[in-house]
Amino acid sequence: MKREDVRNIAIIAHVDHGKTTLVDELLKQSGVFRANQEVAERVMDSNDIERERGITILSKNTAVFYKDTKINIIDTPGHADFGGEVERVLKMVNGVILVVDAFEGSMPQTKFVLKKALELNLPVIVCINKIDRPEARPAEVVDEVLELLMDLEASDEQLDCPFVYASAKAGYASLDPEVQGKDMTPLFDTILDYIPAPEGDAEAPTQVLISTIDYNEYVGRIGVGKVDRGTISVNQDVVIVNHHDPDKMRKVKVSRLYEFDGLNKVEVQSATIGSIVAISGISDLHIGDTLCSPEAPDAIPFQKISEPTISMQFNVNDSPLAGTEGKFVTSRHLRDRLFRELNTDVSLRVEETDSTDSFKVSGRGELHLSVLIENMRREGYEFSVSKAEVLYHYDENGKKLEPMELAYIDVDDEFSGNVIQKLGERKGELRNMHTNSNGSTRLEFSIPARGLIGYRGEFMTDTKGTGVLNTIFNGYEPYKGDIQYRKQGSLIAFESGESITYGLFNAQERGALFIGPGVKVYAGMVIGQTGKAEDIEINVCKTKKLTNTRSSSADEALKLTPPRILSLEQALEFIDTDELLEITPKSLRIRKKILDPTLRKRASFRK
Repeated sequence: MKREDVRNIAIIAHVDHGKTTLVDELLKQSGVFRANQEVAERVMDSNDIERERGITILSKNTAVFYKDTKINIIDTPGHADFGGEVERVLKMVNGVILVVDAFEGSMPQTKFVLKKALELNLPVIVCINKIDRPEARPAEVVDEVLELLMDLEASDEQLDCPFVYASAKAGYASLDPEVQGKDMTPLFDTILDYIPAPEGDAEAPTQVLISTIDYNEYVGRIGVGKVDRGTISVNQDVVIVNHHDPDKMRKVKVSRLYEFDGLNKVEVQSATIGSIVAISGISDLHIGDTLCSPEAPDAIPFQKISEPTISMQFNVNDSPLAGTEGKFVTSRHLRDRLFRELNTDVSLRVEETDSTDSFKVSGRGELHLSVLIENMRREGYEFSVSKAEVLYHYDENGKKLEPMELAYIDVDDEFSGNVIQKLGERKGELRNMHTNSNGSTRLEFSIPARGLIGYRGEFMTDTKGTGVLNTIFNGYEPYKGDIQYRKQGSLIAFESGESITYGLFNAQERGALFIGPGVKVYAGMVIGQTGKAEDIEINVCKTKKLTNTRSSSADEALKLTPPRILSLEQALEFIDTDELLEITPKSLRIRKKILDPTLRKRASFRK
């Protein structure tokens, strides 16, 4: 049986190529919103961090109606750190729309997501977006995409894919780059013509693969998946089975069933093949589980999610200022929150350590972990984290292997020499280099993942904010040798108290400060960066001694250079292996792991 009234598609692309904006337009033009309804831009980016940073972190489901056909659309993230989200939602769809920027063309993440789609034999519609950019080059981009398809060994049917030219921002699509469209109709029609309708046996026993888990405080876990076979109904008895865990078999009941309509979930009594449904009321439901009829418990194969490549220690905050700003400060709070994150994030790993106050958290990249840290901070948690470290593997001979990245860098010609030098110091190997006609250079590096830890901020400074750095995981290779992360030492507070202008004025001669006057500090807290390689201890709580002699210049105001206030990402990049970042809802403080100066010196000698 074919369900001609349904199409299931995922929208995949590199970062910032316009996926979420495209979904906005499809929603608007299909009549999901009333004519006079106020609609936020990028309506699918629903959480605060997504809206602030302009990135998609979690894949989202929505549905629109066009010519009596329901089109289920999944908006996916573009960053490699959230690749786990993309990998699994592709199991729910019958085709993908690959969005490619008409100027930037094919980028590393375009290759990653397209490869995943081709492996599952999904038909591809290529949407060349931002066609109205002054520097757009659609003809060249089409060639780049076709080359990429050939590199990825696409089948003849996949190579014969339709190309649609669009401006998601202006709200139009066209089948000819020279002709400006009026609306999104050409894209809607291409979806109906080219994406196959879901097929299956509606009379067969039920089979639903859970591809995404949503979490809600009121109803608990909500499993989202596609009905692959048969029909699923409310109050139906089903069993949970898992392809990778053959022993798992548990009988449960479906208490509530939803389908997607626009941005809402609509409660339904039953759903049949091809429908994307949300199921609530089953507590122990995980991604990759299959819900089946008890008489035919057949698990659907589900690819293993890529392993994490980077880890951090999350510790209970034990600084002298601990517990003064956070709501949740104990190890029980921290443990519960980290394990709750596993409900919805498949790419994350949380392990307990020898200490009850410390947890090892592993993810796909610095951005992946920094988003978790920022979420916890906003929820009122107080804790400290260590510098990110890569996860090594060992081969059968015991040889150490480390994760490698392919880095694609676009910089103005004048900065390319500096970037090549810096990445060379970080064990990067230049693979390719070509100059574009607009005065920019594209560099391709193979570099250890640890070589990129803490580099992005430095990269933006070196390229005066104009460089673009994209990376993608590229397997494991033998260990490349030690890398020095930071050439400058830290300015460390010598005593506890409150920073005073006089003390800071003397300190700023030694380096760049991270704090201004009137800030609480403690011994062992890092308050700035020195110009030299070694750490310097300094007293920023020092007041000026009052004397009864006055000179003509004694009362002149002390001028302080404005401090460099670090963002969460910058602070995570700055900290060294012997430092921690203390995180509270109100403050970010960098500190030494060992606060006592004598014990700290002893530890460095032992090293």
